[in-house]
Amino acid sequence: MAEPARIFFLRRGSSAREQERQELARSLASTRVSLEQAYGGFNTTLDQDLIESYVYEINSLHARYNYLLRRMKELEGRRG
Repeated sequence: MAEPARIFFLRRGSSAREQERQELARSLASTRVSLEQAYGGFNTTLDQDLIESYVYEINSLHARYNYLLRRMKELEGRRG
């Protein structure tokens, strides 16, 4: 009787990991789009204040992307 309960909880944990993986994938895709937009703005503006703003935004988005990618790799590592 204990075995079916154990299997239920293992499946439940797998589902939570899958949900986290999907959310990380969505966040990575969204961050990638934001990076493309920030680079587009940076490449088309001539205003020094906007250039500085885009530099900070791009650096921030890179840091976020690296964090999300690291979390995804950690999550994938736990699967095996």
